Amino acid sequence: MPWLFDTSSLTARLIDLCGKDFTVKVISQHWQIIDSEEAAAMSLQGERAALVRQVLLCCADKPLVYARTVIPKMTVQGAQRRYANMGNRPLGAMLFSDRTMQREQVQVARLPASHQANDYIESDGPVWGRRSVFRVSGRPLMVSEYFLPELVSRS
Repeated sequence: MPWLFDTSSLTARLIDLCGKDFTVKVISQHWQIIDSEEAAAMSLQGERAALVRQVLLCCADKPLVYARTVIPKMTVQGAQRRYANMGNRPLGAMLFSDRTMQREQVQVARLPASHQANDYIESDGPVWGRRSVFRVSGRPLMVSEYFLPELVSRS
């Protein structure tokens, strides 16, 4: 699936695909303690408080991508506090216009069958995606993007 390994902005690609029908539907956004695996992926030392944002990226109200963003408390301080106040704006547009942004290696992942996102998506089979740690002004945030059957069928 070409979507998995594309390192360009997923938001830009979806806007190209959907035009004015592209929308971001926020499922939830709240502070929580993240698990040790997510903390390790971002090389966090001790800090586990993070803003977790879950969204569906849609085309004409059909979900194409489920995305989960984990933004550690240290990342949303100073100039980067705008990442805590995105509302229904796409994160990708902000990240890829940030000159300080650096993306680490893309990791391929499968959405666990027990994940709460399954309450919001329809799929009879496995849902594949990718995860990347981004650094903005040297501070981490992690984005996981899972490609839903509606998008895969369009590819």
